[in-house]
Amino acid sequence: MSWELPFCCNPGKIDICFAKAFANCPKPLHQHLTFDGTRGVTIGARDATRAQSVVAGLPRVEVLPLDLDDLESIHRFAETILDRDAHTDMVINSAGIMACPETRVGPGWEAQFATNHLGHFALINRLRPVLEGGARVISVSSSGHHISAIRWGDVLFTQGYEKWQAYGQSKTANALFVVHLDHLWKDSGVRAFSLHPGKILTPLQRYLTREEMVAAGWIDENGALADMTFKTPEQGAATQVWAATSPQLDGVGGLYCEDCDVAEIVTDGDRSFRGVCRYAVDPEQAERLWNLSADLTGVGGWR
Repeated sequence: MSWELPFCCNPGKIDICFAKAFANCPKPLHQHLTFDGTRGVTIGARDATRAQSVVAGLPRVEVLPLDLDDLESIHRFAETILDRDAHTDMVINSAGIMACPETRVGPGWEAQFATNHLGHFALINRLRPVLEGGARVISVSSSGHHISAIRWGDVLFTQGYEKWQAYGQSKTANALFVVHLDHLWKDSGVRAFSLHPGKILTPLQRYLTREEMVAAGWIDENGALADMTFKTPEQGAATQVWAATSPQLDGVGGLYCEDCDVAEIVTDGDRSFRGVCRYAVDPEQAERLWNLSADLTGVGGWR
């Protein structure tokens, strides 16, 4: 089956906001969301200069600085958007780091949980006033959520760090975030979805050695792609575009998607890395994570 970019519907004059680690996100995603009728696309990027050079030539696209492990940077970005007093129709949270060495950011938060989840949580809560009335929030999770549920006994890895467990937990957090967000905000017209974009070779793998990727079967000894289940950047953008725009998702929310469809819920511990684990869409776990995230960031009082 092909997962090339699907149709991109034209819902009228819309504004789109990306929160992203720019190098990780395929350019086709921006290209297919700058369709006729789009009023504007705003990209938040840690390296705004580099991001601007990548999107040069795309119409109605602007880049603003945004560092998702810095609450002050998040606040400045959100205030810039809010000061425009213009509705935002969709936000795609696609920033992410993967399997990095142990790193502490902010007040001592573990970096993957902070960048992949807490930063997005703080940003979306700041942006709520411009989302109410009709918007979609898209959270880019990963099949990596199968690696770990939320480690309630030591969420911030203060008692020993393991990079893949930390990544898996952060991707579970991405999925749980939209479950409770959708529950709280759907009456205001805001619906939320998470998704697995597929395996794609991007700078997301920057912290992995060639030896690690060869051992995983992703590439061969010469660095060439060895796993034919990997997607192209265009294919990797497809489910994000579909979740953000498809009328098939009208009236629903809080769902985890993959391959331009709603994913099947699978048994926790399933090692096929297909579908979504029950713990990643559990409403009680989602509410618990929301409350923890609100306490840690000082935002998100709508509970």
